[in-house]
Amino acid sequence: MVSTPIGNLKDITLRALEVLSRVDSVVAEDPEAARRLLSAYGISKPIISYHEQGERWQKKADKISRILLEGKSLALVSEAGTPGLSDPGYGLVRRCLELHIPLEVAPGPSVILSALVMSGIPANKFVFEGFLPRGRAQRRRTLEGLKKERRTMVFFESPRRLSSTLADMAEILGERRGAVVRELTKAFQEIKRGLLTELRSWAQQSEIKGEVTIVVEGTEECSSAELELRERVRFLMERCSLGPKETMRVIKEETGLPKKLIYEVILRQRSQGATP
Repeated sequence: MVSTPIGNLKDITLRALEVLSRVDSVVAEDPEAARRLLSAYGISKPIISYHEQGERWQKKADKISRILLEGKSLALVSEAGTPGLSDPGYGLVRRCLELHIPLEVAPGPSVILSALVMSGIPANKFVFEGFLPRGRAQRRRTLEGLKKERRTMVFFESPRRLSSTLADMAEILGERRGAVVRELTKAFQEIKRGLLTELRSWAQQSEIKGEVTIVVEGTEECSSAELELRERVRFLMERCSLGPKETMRVIKEETGLPKKLIYEVILRQRSQGATP
């Protein structure tokens, strides 16, 4: 299992080059991408196409495992990054383990880790959610299930769906910090950091292209903006004796934040006994 560059070909590791040079063949998710990588470093190897979509991949996995059982050595590469992480690899690994075929990994570049550490959001605990469901209703249900997730969350997303996904995140997850990382290590690399509402506005006004990763802070790490909102709600309801509707109206006029977000903070405030 060989990790390959996520954009910049110079990110290949010395060990990856050594492994690719000595194996008998390369198993690749994208044969053309693998051929370009090998050619860039003067390596010529037979390439076996492999993916895990549909049902035919199991026959391909059986064929590859038979090659390994014959004593041949193979290197599995995805189009970019580490095989098995939202890319083909897991099924083949399971098949090899069932047949007691030894496995090795040559670690290297990772979009997930690179985006996480560049986001400016705590990286000591995180969860990788991959791609959210394509359908909006399903996606919103998934996000609802993540509202109480305390770890930093990392997602992959299509440029076409980025704007609507960020809108759903802002509405469902609330006003918390996030980052959108695009085209990592490539010529047009771009990183946008801010509150989810700010990222939503940016995405709505921009033409997004390329590979996109979204990083969102968990609920345990409370953003400064949310702390300010809580303090403002507390001041209006306790010190100014305003009711929930009036408090919502004032904050909506002051900040332009979604009513649902303001209402959730007001409900939490009332449940804590701030008002009768």
